[in-house]
Amino acid sequence: MYQATLRIDSDTPYERATAGSDARIELWCNSHCDLLSIDGDVDDEVFDYIERTVGVYNELQGEHGRVIITGACLKTHSDHNVEPYLEANNCLLVPPIRYEGGTKRVRVLASRSEDLTSFYTDITESYDVHVDSKRAITEVFADQPLLSLESLLPSLSPRQRETFTLAYEEGYYEIPRQTTTTELAEAVGIERRTLEHHLRRAEQKLAEAFVGLL
Repeated sequence: MYQATLRIDSDTPYERATAGSDARIELWCNSHCDLLSIDGDVDDEVFDYIERTVGVYNELQGEHGRVIITGACLKTHSDHNVEPYLEANNCLLVPPIRYEGGTKRVRVLASRSEDLTSFYTDITESYDVHVDSKRAITEVFADQPLLSLESLLPSLSPRQRETFTLAYEEGYYEIPRQTTTTELAEAVGIERRTLEHHLRRAEQKLAEAFVGLL
């Protein structure tokens, strides 16, 4: 089997909701409604946008984000869906679909490499598509058949990923430290306290993801 991770620039309510913000939406489709996990710098504007477009049936809000059951399925509110391209090329979607930075990120599974290629060829006729990765799946795990290193990693918002990566590259985690949060904030173009907030959230997510494996 073969799997590709793609970023697709289309125009759905969830993509529009994350454009220009650090909010990230993960979607599990249930045909009659969607299950959403919203993380990052979530504000009421993002939530209100979802409520206006697809409706909110129920929600749970906590320190780390929101879980929402929508009132309707996104597919009934948008013509920009990947399912027709998947079906036409014998491919499958591996949930969840992730929306961040105004784009949609999907994992596509195919039995043959050429099916992934034909899927990519078809969908690029309608959308701008960027391939993040493509790999052959050679192992099966009992608890999760499509387990990969990527699936073990926590989901960081674009700003969390940017600040953590920059901190690592600039030597913030070396002993002794080669930079400060003030210098990192200047490089990113945000306030020091804002950078430290994103950095702590990224560190917390990474710690929570890996402490159980120690």
